[in-house]
Amino acid sequence: MTYVTKRLLPCILLTMLIATHGLCQNNPQFDSLLRKQLSVESPGGTAIVAKDGKIIYRKAFGKANLEVNADMDPGYVFRVGSITKQFTALAILKLAEQGKLSLADTVTQFIPDFPMQGFAITIEHLLTHTSGIKNLTGLGSFTAQAQRTDHSPAELVNLFKNEPLDFPPGTNFRYSNSGYILLGLIIEKVSGKKYADYISENFLQPLNMKNSSIDNSSTIISGRVSGYSKRNAVFSNTGYLSMTIPYAAGSLLTNVDDLLVWYEALASRKLLSEASLQKAQTSHQLGDGRQTGYGFGWETGNVQGSPAIKHAGRINGFVTYAVYLPVEKIFVAIFSNCDCTDNLEIPASKMAAIAMDKPYQYTRVDVTPKELEGYQGIYKSGNEEKKVSLEDGRLLYCNRGGTKSELIPIGKDKFFLENTLTTLEFARHANGQIVSTHVSSLGLPVTLTRTKEEIKRLAVVNVDDKTLSKYVGNYQFSPGPLFSIVKEGGKLYGQVGQDKKEILPYDRNKFFAREIDAMIIFNLDKNGNVVSLTKIQGGEMVAKRID
Repeated sequence: MTYVTKRLLPCILLTMLIATHGLCQNNPQFDSLLRKQLSVESPGGTAIVAKDGKIIYRKAFGKANLEVNADMDPGYVFRVGSITKQFTALAILKLAEQGKLSLADTVTQFIPDFPMQGFAITIEHLLTHTSGIKNLTGLGSFTAQAQRTDHSPAELVNLFKNEPLDFPPGTNFRYSNSGYILLGLIIEKVSGKKYADYISENFLQPLNMKNSSIDNSSTIISGRVSGYSKRNAVFSNTGYLSMTIPYAAGSLLTNVDDLLVWYEALASRKLLSEASLQKAQTSHQLGDGRQTGYGFGWETGNVQGSPAIKHAGRINGFVTYAVYLPVEKIFVAIFSNCDCTDNLEIPASKMAAIAMDKPYQYTRVDVTPKELEGYQGIYKSGNEEKKVSLEDGRLLYCNRGGTKSELIPIGKDKFFLENTLTTLEFARHANGQIVSTHVSSLGLPVTLTRTKEEIKRLAVVNVDDKTLSKYVGNYQFSPGPLFSIVKEGGKLYGQVGQDKKEILPYDRNKFFAREIDAMIIFNLDKNGNVVSLTKIQGGEMVAKRID
């Protein structure tokens, strides 16, 4: 028996245990959370929860294939998108432990013709998304045709290598698939093996992850589910994507069972040294002291205050999420075979909290509108800015120009942000004035300081139907889209394309959006005719009426 096999024997035995485990364990709390995310009669998904290496929940929902009406099975195989990044990161760390590269090595030591633009871009910059290299998937060169075309790793690099950097390396954080594409090519250069072969030979085969592979679109995969999209309430087969495109940033195929094997192997420190894994799973710190909330291939955060490592995946037809709590040894993964699925971080985190016997529970308390008014303001920390405003009796929280969410009071100066697992606790000066708020979420906590800028309390006023009808029409931003004002059921809505948002009057010709931080002011000529509107959303834009 080889040394590697001896080290990984416990993981192989775990795989055998999973293979013979029952298909599901009933848990009404888990079922309820998942049924809100994964449909029964449409594309669905799979989920697993384990504690101390023992599976406490494993279940499938919905359909694996709509065309043949095939039910989902908990062992079926999904594309998992960016969960791939942790495999790429560990491959780099393994090569580093073998002395074949250093995290301080520059890209040009392996790819000599890569333009460094006067900077030293290192492997560590690539791992931590601090390289400044533009994200391939956000570029104009990432066309529909490019996504359908097979590319070699070098050809992928050519799509982005000549783009200007977003910032000097190491000075900021910006998620970039391009960095992990470069890491895949570096793995090939250093190991002399194809990326897919290296991952298989060093991780998947030794761990007996027999349901896992690097996808190439053509190989027949037993148990592979179909991926779907949803537009205008209609499901469709997801658009074709050459799996050479996501490459080392997102081309892994796996199931929830194999991913549990992977995390158990990580927890047992069978794959890498304690020091390497500790660095990979710790938030990277920028030179100015700011934390990024990302290590090497993992996001860092918490569930109910307990440390967590996690990552989401989103790729054509699929949304996935996995979180691991190293202290409690709790693992949760949820896979969906429709890219229409909402963010799975919240249900996965709620399931992890239930498994640790600390469920998220919030109870609304009564607070008067006058008391709520005292929390209004602009709150800042560095470049981060949040707005707290009282509108129509609701205390709302948002980025400038962003989507509003209600702050629900749950205690003295403490609020829960609706549809999230985020809480805000406000601090007061000795004179009773609010001076800051501490924001606790699934990521890094942050304290925001209240500025002197005042926020006007907005309350809905009555505007007669005849006046509302005057505003109905089409308005053209230049440059910009056609903006329509429509009236339905006595209410006004602003609409761009299919996106429609209700607007509420706080004055006769002034409105605020219910869902986003935006205001609309209708401009009248001396005869009282509506000639244009002004949209205030971060900045101001004027649209002329064209009908």
